Amino acid sequence: MTISVIVCAYNEEHYLVPCLQSLRSQSRPPDEIIVIDNASADRTGAVARLVPGVRVVDEPRKGLVIARERGRQEATGDVLVYVDADCRAPRTWLARIERRFANNPSLIALSGNYRFYDWDWWGRTLLRAYDFTLGPATHMLVKYILRVGVVFYGGNFAVTREALARIGGFDTTIEFHGEDTNLGRRLSRVGRVELRYDCFLYTSARRYNAMGKGAVFRLYVRNFVSELLHHRPKDTVHLDVRP
Repeated sequence: MTISVIVCAYNEEHYLVPCLQSLRSQSRPPDEIIVIDNASADRTGAVARLVPGVRVVDEPRKGLVIARERGRQEATGDVLVYVDADCRAPRTWLARIERRFANNPSLIALSGNYRFYDWDWWGRTLLRAYDFTLGPATHMLVKYILRVGVVFYGGNFAVTREALARIGGFDTTIEFHGEDTNLGRRLSRVGRVELRYDCFLYTSARRYNAMGKGAVFRLYVRNFVSELLHHRPKDTVHLDVRP
């Protein structure tokens, strides 16, 4: 099994290097690391090119989902792993992902949850409570009871190349919010998709810090529900919270 790790980055010069360093430090090294420099106006591409073993691809059309699709076209691995540029991977993260696919031949995709490295204690407490209660319950409800999709985290997921090709790749008509729910829903129609809490990543809470907890919770819930029920996200624009 070969694994490509794809980092989609727009104006991420302040976050990207720690992300790439964490990927290069994995106990199971990636077979390739690709950074999709998505029309950045800062030094994202330049700092990425300074990291050994990283291939940088320039994508001039701005858009997260466009960048994800470009990553699919550029990657060569059997399993494509997507991670956001503000994430930092625990050392055994990729090994855990590989083990899940190796032990379950019917698995076509999995997603892991987040832990935040720059959020206040109250936010981190709320998130951990969600991971032990509402998160698994919501996944059980939408996947096994309603059968309308899965809980899927767009900044931390792995999918087989074959399965992604089978659904026609990413839906590049989606602007930003809801793209992860869209992907998880479509993948769940063609094979087994799992939510794995042992495959977590550390990430930035910059959206929560910029917009407030309540606003972000409402934002995610309405787009999650809208995509599952109507197959389109509710919000067609998003707030850029980069520094």
